[in-house]
Amino acid sequence: MIRKNIYKWHRTISLIIAIPVCLWAISGFLHPIMTNIRPKVATQWLMPVAIDSNKITVPLQTALTQNGIDSFQTFRIVHINNDYFYQVKLNNKIELQYYSTLTGKLLANGDWLYAQYLAKQFLEGQKKDSSNHKAFNTNIIPITASHDCCNAATNFILNGKTGSKVKSVDYVQAFDKEYNSINRLLPVYRVEFDREDGIRIFVETGQDRFATAIDNNRYAFTLFFQLIHNMGWLDFLGNGRLVIEVILSILTFLTSLIGIYIFFTTKSKKVVGNDKVTARRNHRYTSVFISLFTLLFSFSGGFHAFSKFKEDVRDKYFIQNNFAVNQINFNFSQLKSVAKQPITNINLVRINGSNYWQVTTNSTSKKPTTSLKGKDMMKDMSVPPPSNIYISTNKGSVLIDGEKQYANFLATSFSNHLETEIKATTVITKLEKEYNFTDKRLPVWKVQYTTNHNERFYVETLTGKLSKKTDDTDIWDALSFNFLHKHHFMDFAGKGWRDFSTMFWAASQIAMVVIGLILYFKTRKKNNK
Repeated sequence: MIRKNIYKWHRTISLIIAIPVCLWAISGFLHPIMTNIRPKVATQWLMPVAIDSNKITVPLQTALTQNGIDSFQTFRIVHINNDYFYQVKLNNKIELQYYSTLTGKLLANGDWLYAQYLAKQFLEGQKKDSSNHKAFNTNIIPITASHDCCNAATNFILNGKTGSKVKSVDYVQAFDKEYNSINRLLPVYRVEFDREDGIRIFVETGQDRFATAIDNNRYAFTLFFQLIHNMGWLDFLGNGRLVIEVILSILTFLTSLIGIYIFFTTKSKKVVGNDKVTARRNHRYTSVFISLFTLLFSFSGGFHAFSKFKEDVRDKYFIQNNFAVNQINFNFSQLKSVAKQPITNINLVRINGSNYWQVTTNSTSKKPTTSLKGKDMMKDMSVPPPSNIYISTNKGSVLIDGEKQYANFLATSFSNHLETEIKATTVITKLEKEYNFTDKRLPVWKVQYTTNHNERFYVETLTGKLSKKTDDTDIWDALSFNFLHKHHFMDFAGKGWRDFSTMFWAASQIAMVVIGLILYFKTRKKNNK
């Protein structure tokens, strides 16, 4: 009687989860293919450009004042072809504003234009005249006060004679079906090119950062995976979708356990010519091995879905300063003399109540190696370490170990821990098991505390944002998902073999379910007769 009930429960549960398991397995089988079939772009990393001091004739404070601006949040110096601009984040503007370093004039639609400039470089490669200011052909357009940088930059972007043409540019402030939450970065620009593949490059203009590239094929794969594997068609239920995923995962896990129990507690009959018994034997012996991976997939998938009930709060943590224009004295030449190295980026930050120029230098020890050019972040997963120095706006002195101090300041601000509780502060330049490709931002600093389960805060000093918050209690989800669900236990053999393992065992799930359904319907048909 007990054995009969066990068979009954195994059959009933298997019928309930048959279709979901098949859909999970089919989409899981296709996922490695999706990760390998990506739009081709020339590079995902732009080489830093040393700022040409000869092209900065109007100080930042003068440019802002003549445009009626009395305060700002952040700024950088960027270039569009031969022309340099102050890229400024204002309190009352969503998009970044651009002011010529030569005349102080506002570049109309500057962020919209700059997004196209970046996207084209990512798609087609960083041109020589855009990666080294010494190579600029300044004889064509004299760099004088009469030169209209804004018109020149606009004309360069909109009327370029070479390369793919831009079809549309959209400002993206929220994740959607095309640009989903796994891409992490917001806000970004979606730059679509007029090509047959419909390629769209997503860029973050505030850091010259490549977010992702999507073409028509990639979008179809992504949409299919979101709808089928992540049950995106149930998004209207909110967290109810996660509840259903967890329940189905538990049922899959239980029916696999029951199947394994049945295998080791019973013996199959040997009846020649009996199709029903033959089908049952086939299902029995194929399923016992496949069920081991069913257990791995269902446990890790269910655990991962359950972990998503915990709100991801990283985007709520960031430093937002406000600097009065009449209280700053930006002098590029002076900063360059203090830094004693070519400067590629400048920002203004506040650390423990004091203001500092955050100066990024182009030191030879910090330059990206040749192998980083055109690199695929998904595969190579490595960037140069930060090369920032911090110069006091009042004294003009360099803050000793400023990068580390600022990282500690950010983490302490986000965590409300005391700085004395910091156990270790280390720079992260490559994606790893705990800080992986789903976290996106690099380089970051990992600040670990002694309390709250060794709580760790990954902070990005260039933006003053929290990239990830985790502790020892979160590690189990990451480990189970990476090793049991995505087969990272095969990393020793390389990505190719890891993908093969994932696809083989996903296909095996389909075979197991199909054989089981054939057995069920044959038995049912025979009983009906």
